[in-house]
Amino acid sequence: MNPVKIGFLGFGTVGQGAAVVLARNAVEINRRAGRDIIVKSAAVRDISRERAPELASVALTTNHDDIVNDPEIDVVIEVMGGDEPARSLLLKAIANGKHVVTANKALIAVHGNEIFEAARKHGVSVAFEAAVAGGIPVIKSIREGLAGNKIQWLAGIINGTSNYILTEMRDKGRDFPEVLDEAQALGYAEADPTFDVEGIDAAHKLTILASIAFGVPLKFDAVYTEGISHITQEDTVYAEELGYRIKHVGLAIDTGNGIELRVHPALLPERRLIANVDGVMNAVLVQADAVGPTLYYGAGAGAEPTGSSVVADILDVVRVASADVHNRVPVLAFQHDSINESRTVPSSEFQTSYYLRILAEDVPGVMADISRILADQNINIEAIIQKGPASGSSKLPIVLLTKQIVEGAMDAAIAQLEQLKSVEGAVVRIRVESLG
Repeated sequence: MNPVKIGFLGFGTVGQGAAVVLARNAVEINRRAGRDIIVKSAAVRDISRERAPELASVALTTNHDDIVNDPEIDVVIEVMGGDEPARSLLLKAIANGKHVVTANKALIAVHGNEIFEAARKHGVSVAFEAAVAGGIPVIKSIREGLAGNKIQWLAGIINGTSNYILTEMRDKGRDFPEVLDEAQALGYAEADPTFDVEGIDAAHKLTILASIAFGVPLKFDAVYTEGISHITQEDTVYAEELGYRIKHVGLAIDTGNGIELRVHPALLPERRLIANVDGVMNAVLVQADAVGPTLYYGAGAGAEPTGSSVVADILDVVRVASADVHNRVPVLAFQHDSINESRTVPSSEFQTSYYLRILAEDVPGVMADISRILADQNINIEAIIQKGPASGSSKLPIVLLTKQIVEGAMDAAIAQLEQLKSVEGAVVRIRVESLG
């Protein structure tokens, strides 16, 4: 059979990683695909930049249209990132009858519905395994391996930067600003770390996972998103004392009354495998009715781990290129006409337990006031840690672990707690997830 020719939009870390894997494993890939896969060209910012010797035969251009309009190119690989011009270029490639592979989670989460509809109209495939959890084949696992199951919920540590920061804070007793500076120096965090530490990157990925798990449209704007910048080293210590570890997690839950989509710090029981995923590693835990819990773990970023997922997508596209559109695996796991608009549960209806840290004056009656406010909202206390004031201070930290309660009640209680004259500053709230 004729070789399949591919072109890259962007040829940085991930793009070159994928191209190197294709070159190094060409014989094995041919055996799997039944045809040669050749990297014909790549659109780059700087042609003069030094690249791996395996990529010497790749023609370079600074014009992205040279890739999407080339009649010889069968598959376009988008690894440039961002919304535009990536969105317009992919739509143009699709209109030209080219299959598309992308590692761009933000593009899929925000514009995926439009892109998938265009691909369906033109009879081409869109693959995006590398958009979530780097080298972990979690999308294929949910979409195909768990196709006989009803997914009940999934929980993911899907941002390596925030996981690295929380691990260092816990293991080495360091503060958030210090570890963030180090993460930036090591290249784990961008110069502007907002997408990572405020949960936006994880929300993009959760949007994609939830759509595949539950057969709903991509709903990035519906994801409740909270970052980790308010977590202190003291919180990690208190969590350990209570038998938990703090992780930044994405949760998608089919409640039976709608879908919960949320990204936030959470206390996870330290005995859970996912609570022991440390450093820059990623993991996704999926609970399904037939198989039960399954855990997917691995590198969430990096040239060759992410490149591995890109290459797997290329292989999938090559294998199904000649198949009738209706006989291909649906891009969002469910047939197009069965995607449904399930209700998204608002944050006020979340039901979970809570960790609260309150800084209060060391005066008589403060615990009585706190207990009264919680009791008025029917919030039961599971555990208390009360330390004495630090040397030279009249303030004492009070740490509470509550039983499960609806979030609206907790919102009301926290608002009242923060109005107490004896309470200083904001009450720190972290959700507790048993993942049982």
